[in-house]
Amino acid sequence: MRKSGPTIADVAQLAGVSSQTVSRVSTGAENVRSETRARVLEAMSKLGYSPNHAARSLRNGTFGALGLIAHRYERTGETLITSGVIRAAEKHGYTVTLLSIDTPDDEHWQQAAHLISNQAIDGLIIVRAEQASPSTLKLPARLPVAVSDSRLMAHYPSVIADQVQGTMDATTHLLSLGHRTVHHIGGPPDSIPAQIREATWRRCLEVAGATPPPVLRGDWTPRSGYLLGRQLCQDPTLTAVYVANDEMAIGLIRALHEGGRRVPEDVSVVGFDGITVGEFIHPPLTTVRQDFSEIGHGLVELVLGQLRDFDLSLPFRTVIPTELVVRCTTAPPRP
Repeated sequence: MRKSGPTIADVAQLAGVSSQTVSRVSTGAENVRSETRARVLEAMSKLGYSPNHAARSLRNGTFGALGLIAHRYERTGETLITSGVIRAAEKHGYTVTLLSIDTPDDEHWQQAAHLISNQAIDGLIIVRAEQASPSTLKLPARLPVAVSDSRLMAHYPSVIADQVQGTMDATTHLLSLGHRTVHHIGGPPDSIPAQIREATWRRCLEVAGATPPPVLRGDWTPRSGYLLGRQLCQDPTLTAVYVANDEMAIGLIRALHEGGRRVPEDVSVVGFDGITVGEFIHPPLTTVRQDFSEIGHGLVELVLGQLRDFDLSLPFRTVIPTELVVRCTTAPPRP
């Protein structure tokens, strides 16, 4: 009977290696020399061979794939964490299946749960699914899950940046320069990171004996920071602003410039995230840097740990340190 397609033995013969070596290459194992890997991949390409992951699943009970679900992948934080997840998964020989939620209401989360239940994945990572809950996202009982910055952190192992310490560092930095108070542009009200940053900012001011000004809330985009900045320009008492992310901070700086308020001579600005573009705007942005790549790596390790039967009793939480990066958008207030 004629074969339906090239086999692993065909690839091994053409590449001059064993079938076990071809299997290691197809699963992404690291214990293969680079020149050997290149020969095997070239042989696969010539023969049109594709690893049979379904057969692999039947053989050893795994698919070699992790699922990743988020509300909006176009946001900077989600993009950077996703990149970290993909790199970490590849090191362990796993691929990543992306699942997106366009509208974060109960119906769409229930649809996502149904999709996940039918995906060929070994574990699931959930990033910033602010409105998801165990009742709206009913996952398979034995599916390994790790989450970041969502309401699900009380129910699954999680990895988060140290939002509290980062905000304390930002607010204290501005107060230590001599500013009597610090205004705040926060993120959306349904965002867990935004809630933590706002609550910590308020607590820092109250402990210092400063009166917290009214909070303005954006949607993480530079445009929202710009529009809110135009409002802040009308406040003659404004001397310092802690912004919940760098992109809104960049929009704020433009609004201040157009409103005739110099940064940092008239108004000091601190952002949060530490994205690359903040270093190259004028003036370079003082910010709190969080390690998105490390968050992604930690999420993968939590899922793989559950696959290895590690005991991750709840509440198991990994907190990634943040770092205050002082550049050129902060200075003492004018006399």
